[in-house]
Amino acid sequence: MRISRDKTIFIMDKNNEPVLRAKSGDEVIFETCDCFSDVIKTNEDLVSGIDFNRVNPATGPLYIEGAEVGDVLKVKIKEIKVNSQGATVTAPGLGRLSDKITGEETAICPIEGDYAIYKGLKIPLNKMIGVIGTAPAGEGVPTGVPHDHGGNMDCKMIKEGASLYLPVNVEGALLAIGDLHAAMGDGEIMGAGLEIAGEVTVEVEVLKDFNYKLPLIETEDKWMTLASRETMEEASDLAINNMVDLIVKKTDLNLHQAGMLLSLVGDLRVCQIVDPNMTMRMELKKEYLK
Repeated sequence: MRISRDKTIFIMDKNNEPVLRAKSGDEVIFETCDCFSDVIKTNEDLVSGIDFNRVNPATGPLYIEGAEVGDVLKVKIKEIKVNSQGATVTAPGLGRLSDKITGEETAICPIEGDYAIYKGLKIPLNKMIGVIGTAPAGEGVPTGVPHDHGGNMDCKMIKEGASLYLPVNVEGALLAIGDLHAAMGDGEIMGAGLEIAGEVTVEVEVLKDFNYKLPLIETEDKWMTLASRETMEEASDLAINNMVDLIVKKTDLNLHQAGMLLSLVGDLRVCQIVDPNMTMRMELKKEYLK
């Protein structure tokens, strides 16, 4: 099952018409444009030439049969393929150095094996999904904005082998995916990672009894709670509280003890600090939850 890259949305919304239907347990391939809708192809293509009404396209949405309001959608990321080159950019007003940037610049980075080539430097690929989410229950949310439904979380741990748990807020969930990065550091401080088109293979599964706070990432050795809010402090507090909730439910520790455990072995990390809401994650190794 495949969704082509011409089937895109720019708002995650309960009123979006699904472009494909799948069943729980199905594998689906999402072909994706880059976050610029594939218009930056050379070093001469600049941010000022972008149509900002077409930034962060997400392929979909996918309707998953049997997904009902209150369920959880488990999205297992089986494979991420990226194209032969990606782009990173800067411009005045963009990112955390915005007040110091005096002009526009684009760097096209070819992909060579497991590396991207940036200014002669070999950057190891860490392929990840920037935009992934389900439709929110209320008003639609632009694909560039992260919140409790997922969206533009720009979390580098949403990668091959990881499973992302998302809320089902509307019938069918309406999953959409886009904004791949071939490489990106925590923070995405300039407002762009190595933006690239490609395709993602996922397995979708509807869960009826999953009572942990979302969004949530599971890897082979860790659980990670994600939270997106207007400030880093608000996002951090929510990610921490959601992890405490998970610990209390999965162990014999109480809230006080769960908090102390996180102080000892938990890692609070930034995902991105450049979107309309900022995204933080709280990480804990599974060995402490047995």
